[in-house]
Amino acid sequence: MSASENASDVWLVVGLGNPGPTYAGHRHNIGYLVTDELARRLGSAWRAQKASRAEVVEGRLGVPGTTSTRVVLGRPRSYMNESGGPVKALASFYKVPPGRIIAIHDELDIDFGTLRTKLGGGDNGHNGLKSMRASLGTGDFYRVRAGIGRPPGRQSPADFVLSGYSTAERKELPFQVDTAADAVESLITDGLELTQQRYNS
Repeated sequence: MSASENASDVWLVVGLGNPGPTYAGHRHNIGYLVTDELARRLGSAWRAQKASRAEVVEGRLGVPGTTSTRVVLGRPRSYMNESGGPVKALASFYKVPPGRIIAIHDELDIDFGTLRTKLGGGDNGHNGLKSMRASLGTGDFYRVRAGIGRPPGRQSPADFVLSGYSTAERKELPFQVDTAADAVESLITDGLELTQQRYNS
């Protein structure tokens, strides 16, 4: 960070999920997939961040120079229900206030393939958001909510989020990931109102 750049100008974008290959393809890990796409766009690889149990990618979004924005992508290496500790550690290390944090997560109450963006709100039973709220002391951070839909039949929501996508969903998943990454970029560069108009399907 240059001397002329304020810490408050930095955005922290957190992908929520569970670490390890066992969970990689689960619906609960959409946050990891979206931050992977954002890392690809930034042209950087994940690296361990010593001050937290997380991996990070640092880069800039927008036109290089004065109009670009510094962004830190974060991926907790703890389990979903312990995401808050690593997120708080990253926010403290990079001096990012809650109002410049974006959490990307799965959302049961939104149909698969659709998105919602918002600032603040409850955790709606999502353990990652619940942990973030507890650790940060507030829920006033941005959310990019990637819809996974409700479980079919009598399958419990807990089992559903920890299961893989259907064959049809796997074909559509890259489009959802790409759109969610676009929505994150839009939030940072153009603000919440315009982003909601574009992406809140």
